[in-house]
Amino acid sequence: MADKVEKMKARQDYRNLWHSDLMGTVTADTPYCCLACVCGPCVSYLLRRRALYNDMSRYTCCAGYMPCSGRCGESKCPELCLATEVFLCFGNSVASTRFLLQDEFNIQTTQCDNCIIGFMFCLSQVACIFSIVACLVGSEELSEASQILSCCADMVYCTVCACMQTQHKLEMDKRDGVFGSQPMGVPPAQQMSRFDQPVPPPVGYPPASYPPAQGYPPASYPPAQGYPPASYPPPGYPHH
Repeated sequence: MADKVEKMKARQDYRNLWHSDLMGTVTADTPYCCLACVCGPCVSYLLRRRALYNDMSRYTCCAGYMPCSGRCGESKCPELCLATEVFLCFGNSVASTRFLLQDEFNIQTTQCDNCIIGFMFCLSQVACIFSIVACLVGSEELSEASQILSCCADMVYCTVCACMQTQHKLEMDKRDGVFGSQPMGVPPAQQMSRFDQPVPPPVGYPPASYPPAQGYPPASYPPAQGYPPASYPPPGYPHH
């Protein structure tokens, strides 16, 4: 548990940003966002394959971020395991792809995105509590209110997940050179998480270098002035 907490704290030091924040994904790629909202598991399957550079030998359940990772027989049939993950654990599949991209490109989550994701989770928890209270009390009015709240929570959940998946798609478009940039190469394969990699310097800053000092001549010591050069033997000394 302590190791996972340290890995989560490491993401706070990432300096790069997503190509588009959650609020801008709807306008950035509206058709894909609608597709992700209608068929989220299918989109999650395709995004995970693309995040792995279509190399399913690199696949690990939940990208190595869950206790079950590496214990589900992924090496024997990764396609079936991925399909099971996206349909049975849809939320985890979206979050795992997000963590995978963040750790690969050192991307931080903005405060606005954190607020949106936190609101989604809080609304889901409140809807669950209202449903439990409605079952215990047996009030018809409270039951109807809990159903309305649950419906709102489901709508927010589907919408935020669709925006996150569109955000992941745009980031991989940037990675693959769709926006005109140089496509990135495939990183070396790793079995589990990429947290152990050192954080590279921020993009756009050249490595520090120090030019040699200019304008200063090399150090030298001038000869002493005012004294005649020494001669041997001195004048007046008898010669043998």
